[in-house]
Amino acid sequence: MFRAILMQRDAEGKATPRLEELQDSALPEGEVTIAVEYSTLNYKDGLCLSPSGGGLVRNYPHVPGIDFAGRVETSSDPRYAPGDAVILTGWRVGEAHWGGFAEKARVKADWLVPLPQGLTTRRAMAIGTAGFTAMLALMELESQGLTPSAGEVLVTGAAGGVGSIAVALLAANGYQTAAVTGRPETETYLKDLGAARIVPRADLAEAIKRPMESETWAGCIDAVGGEMLARVLGQLKSEAAVAAVGNAGGLQVPANIIPFLLRGVKLLGINSVTVPYPRRLAAWERLARELPLQKLDGMIQEAALADVPALGAAILKGQVQGRVVVDMRL
Repeated sequence: MFRAILMQRDAEGKATPRLEELQDSALPEGEVTIAVEYSTLNYKDGLCLSPSGGGLVRNYPHVPGIDFAGRVETSSDPRYAPGDAVILTGWRVGEAHWGGFAEKARVKADWLVPLPQGLTTRRAMAIGTAGFTAMLALMELESQGLTPSAGEVLVTGAAGGVGSIAVALLAANGYQTAAVTGRPETETYLKDLGAARIVPRADLAEAIKRPMESETWAGCIDAVGGEMLARVLGQLKSEAAVAAVGNAGGLQVPANIIPFLLRGVKLLGINSVTVPYPRRLAAWERLARELPLQKLDGMIQEAALADVPALGAAILKGQVQGRVVVDMRL
C-alpha cells in the first residue's frame, strides 16, 4: 500500500483531490518504479488539482504532481538500478500520466534524469520544474548573446517559483536583475535572492499605445504573459530577447510588430515538458553547480502530502511564495 492524492470525479463531473491509500497494483505501466521522497508544487499542479482539472487532466481517477524525486525501487531498464536517485519533470506526468503526489510512482525510464552530484532529492524538488524552466530560459537567452555586461535583466512574476529561482540564478551568474512584483511584502525576500532593484507590477501592468519605449532591458524572463509581456517587448534593447515561461497574466498578448522589425527583439518560447535528454541533463548539472544552495533553502516552504489540495488552491490565487516542497514522510 502507498499514500497518494487521488482525484475522482462525481456525477456532475467535478473532481475532488483526497488523500487515499492505494495498492501497488494500481500504478500505471512503466519500466521504473520509484519510492518518491519529495515532490513540489507548481502553478500547473494547481490547475490539475482544481475541480475541472484545469483542462489538463483527461482521465480519472488520477494522481497529480508534475515533479518528483526519489530512489529507484525496481527497474527493467539497465540504465537504472534499485537505490539510484532520480528526478522527473515534464513529459505530461501529473497530467496525462499518474504523477508525484504519492509515495510511489511508475514511469518510463526515458523520462528520468539521474540526480546530479551536489544535489539532494529535497533540494532537487525545491528546484523542480520551476527552477528547471528558469535555467532553460537563461540558457536560451545566453544562446542569443545575453551576457552580464549587456545590462539589466528583467524577471516578471519574480516572487513565484520560476521567478524566485531565475532571480537567484541570474545574480549568481553576475547579472544585474530587476524583479517585478505586485506584493510589497516580498521585496526583502527578492533582494535577499539577489535582485538589484524592485519594479512594482503596476509600472508594467498596462499596455500603452506607443509601440516602443526607451530601451531598458537587456533581456527578460517572463512568467506573466498578457499585457505585461506586450509592454516589455517595447522596452527591450536592440537585439535583446524575452524568454516566455508562463501565462499567469493571460493567454492573449496584445503586442505590436514594430519592436521586432525596428529593434530586432526576439520572443523565445520555453518548453520544459519534452526537452531532449542531453539538454535536460545539461540544465540540471548547471543548476547543481550554479544555484546558491543556501538561497535555495531559504525559498522552501515545507508541506505534507495532506496539505497539497489546499496549497493547490492557494497557488492559483497567487498566495504561494517561493518553493513548496512536499515531504512524503510527513
